[in-house]
Amino acid sequence: QVQLVESGGGLVQAGDSLRLSCAASGRTVSRYGMGWFRQAPGKEREFVASIDWSGGTTYAADSMKGRFTLSRDNTKNALYLQMNSLKPEDTAVYYCAAGIGSTSPSGYYYWGQGTQVTVSS
Repeated sequence: QVQLVESGGGLVQAGDSLRLSCAASGRTVSRYGMGWFRQAPGKEREFVASIDWSGGTTYAADSMKGRFTLSRDNTKNALYLQMNSLKPEDTAVYYCAAGIGSTSPSGYYYWGQGTQVTVSS
């Protein structure tokens, strides 16, 4: 079993940056694809970015490309999301997930509890 805990969320202003972290425990996630999703109030969970098990291949949703960067450190069993040039529409709860790695939530077996990101205008 894998436990995922997100951190790094908070309240920032438009144009600011945040770095989200996801710490995994229970077993190594080094062989799993990992990803970030987000969910705003009243909306469905939305794909943000994913990374393969080695960290060599990343994929981001179109609206995040150029602003969000995903990385992982398998020696620390951790996943990171660097978010720059934040916009009010980025406001959501951000979730870390581990699984086969895809743009769909169904491609993930394990989920964290989420961290709130609020961007004020």
